[in-house]
Amino acid sequence: MAENGMLRMVVIVGSTRAGRFGPTVAEWFVGRARRRAEWDVDLVDLARAGLPETLPDLDDELPRPVRALAPRLAAADAFVLVTPEYNRGFPAPLKTAIDWYHDQWCAKPVTVVSYGRESGGRYATEQLRQVLTEVHAVTIRDTVVLPCYWDEFAADGGWPRPASECVAAADSVLDRLSWWAYALREARARRPYRP
Repeated sequence: MAENGMLRMVVIVGSTRAGRFGPTVAEWFVGRARRRAEWDVDLVDLARAGLPETLPDLDDELPRPVRALAPRLAAADAFVLVTPEYNRGFPAPLKTAIDWYHDQWCAKPVTVVSYGRESGGRYATEQLRQVLTEVHAVTIRDTVVLPCYWDEFAADGGWPRPASECVAAADSVLDRLSWWAYALREARARRPYRP
């Protein structure tokens, strides 16, 4: 939990591909969140986290990068997954990051900020909803969808354009995520969640 009763949001950049657009999207969303008094934001870039691709046997010791990221995820009151859509799905490193952990996701709200071609990442988001159910996370209905995101650059090269629909969508998502984060944090405090 964040200090002073604030909510701790962990934003995860799900793509590790060279030339990825994910960090641009994540920084934009983090900037929107940091304008609000209730959010303390922690940005996790999977390209820098160094999580191994292969999961061990249940009795094996967890690798150092997995142990290092665990407390950051455990401290979260809410998660935002920033993901592209590759071949109607989300990237393998994001799936691996979900699979390395379990209790860290339990009874916490998750939203998705997706980007891609015409679908804007909607297929990736639907797959994430299914996967996150298995780790007992609570995916909220509201998401940010960025179809053909390259069309949203302003003339000066800034992204997104100030009048872009995604700005209002992000603000709406932050409202909903805040509600769910407070509600679920209070519920976990009253009665610990046991999967």
